[in-house]
Amino acid sequence: MTESPPSRRLGRVLLWTTLSILALACFVALLLWLTRPGPAFLQGQIEADSIRVAAKVGGRVASIEVEEGDRVETGDLLATLFMPEVEARAGQVQAQVDAAGAMADMARSGARDEQIRAARAQWQAAVSQAELAAETRTRIESLHTDGVVPTQRRDEAVARAKSAQAQADAAREAYHMARSAVRPEELRAAEAQLRQAQRGLSEAQSTLAEAQQFAPVSGEVTNRVVEPGEVVGPGFPLLVITRTDRPWVTLNLREDLMPGIHPGRRFSGQLPALGMRSVEFQVHYIAPMADFATWRSSRDLGGFDLRTFEVRARPVEAVPDLRPGMSVLVDERSIKAEE
Repeated sequence: MTESPPSRRLGRVLLWTTLSILALACFVALLLWLTRPGPAFLQGQIEADSIRVAAKVGGRVASIEVEEGDRVETGDLLATLFMPEVEARAGQVQAQVDAAGAMADMARSGARDEQIRAARAQWQAAVSQAELAAETRTRIESLHTDGVVPTQRRDEAVARAKSAQAQADAAREAYHMARSAVRPEELRAAEAQLRQAQRGLSEAQSTLAEAQQFAPVSGEVTNRVVEPGEVVGPGFPLLVITRTDRPWVTLNLREDLMPGIHPGRRFSGQLPALGMRSVEFQVHYIAPMADFATWRSSRDLGGFDLRTFEVRARPVEAVPDLRPGMSVLVDERSIKAEE
């Protein structure tokens, strides 16, 4: 018995309807799969400590021994400054030490005629130096009034003039002491003058040692601030050394992501610059950021504002080729997850 035409038409309609529903269902499922929310990533940045190498005194840069990108170790010579004024000062102080030592010996043993003449000669030399320093001070102050020289230069000239006058006064007293009979208190004064001169020599030598700058830490030279021939002032940075062996990643987290974040907490991050290599980090620093830059309105979420915290974490293990400035991607779900 054959099927009637209406029955066949109804069968085809049901078949096409079923296929259409299945196709629509597959399309909707594919659309939902393609539009599903992906993981939210937090972006951080690799940073490291930077050390600015500077001298405590000013001078002219004689040489820079390293180039940007060079690896240096603690104690390596980095730069040399030319400081003729400091060298001259050290020589003067050495002469004062010698003179004070001679005067102390003379006080112990009593002065001879030739010692008295030597003391007088030292006094006259000190007076000449004081007069020259006073004249130089007058000229420098005149130039400072005209705006030709800076205030620091004027202050240095004033200090040198005062120092020279004090040395002349000390030499005069030493001469008078040599002429008179030596008393116990004079002997003590001579020895004290010697100690003072020795301390001045130690200070001058310490200042002169600043002419050579050595690497205070191991790291990489990331910036040559000055070049040979330039004049730098006290404390002006010569080089910048970055401690690439102690990097960390900095993340700025809203406080709704902070539950479970504490020093010692570990999480994983991916580094695009290293082919999305996964690296494990450990939190070591947490601090709120400045209020004016970190408040975010969230009144639609409950009528309060959210602050932002700076979180720093170091790699648990050393990562080859890891450098400051590289980006780190952290899955927000790993931050929220419990340990």
